Amino acid sequence: MTKGFFIAGTDTGVGKTLVCCALLQSFVASGKKTAGMKPVAAGCENGKWMDVELLVASSNVVVAREQINPYALVPPLAPHIAAAQANIEIDLTVIRQAYVELSNHAEVVIVEGVGGFLVPLNDRQDGADLAKVLGLPVILVVGMRLGCLNHALLTEKAIQVAGLYLSGWVANCIDPNMAALEENIHTLKQRLGCPLLGVLPFNEVLKKQQLFKFLDISKLVVNNE
Repeated sequence: MTKGFFIAGTDTGVGKTLVCCALLQSFVASGKKTAGMKPVAAGCENGKWMDVELLVASSNVVVAREQINPYALVPPLAPHIAAAQANIEIDLTVIRQAYVELSNHAEVVIVEGVGGFLVPLNDRQDGADLAKVLGLPVILVVGMRLGCLNHALLTEKAIQVAGLYLSGWVANCIDPNMAALEENIHTLKQRLGCPLLGVLPFNEVLKKQQLFKFLDISKLVVNNE
């Protein structure tokens, strides 16, 4: 069975793509055939969806773009709104099929969610439903800024309510001036019921290809039940 992970965020703009790329690079470095997937991308820049491009660049498996990114929406809006403007509805069965096809080519698939964990995808379903349809354990990306404690703990509760397994979390330092950073990380280490995989520093100069060095994927816990 292909092992994959669903990457959830405490909010939009917390660095899910950055963490996904670091995870992809970590698994590639460990010798795994690894692919990134962005089921729904909203926001096109110069004809490209940059999140998707970054995931492709960090993967070592070449597959059809439709398997990596089934829904590419132009406006940078909440996915259900962007889809409605394009007169389409995001169908989770389409995403599930794309994931299955992608899994046939990779040993590890890193699936990046869209926005925060509970962002609506259509009139009935949200990001939690997507993770459930894929049946993947979750890695939580916490954007380290004021308010992150509440956001992280609420997202953990939502993951638990959805019946999903939280395998680990990553602290992404998105605010270079955050007060009491270490204390906040310590608090989350105490309260989140999963291991901290690493802390990604705020560094605009640091090359994205080097970020995997800050993660320890050996700490990932997978529920075998």
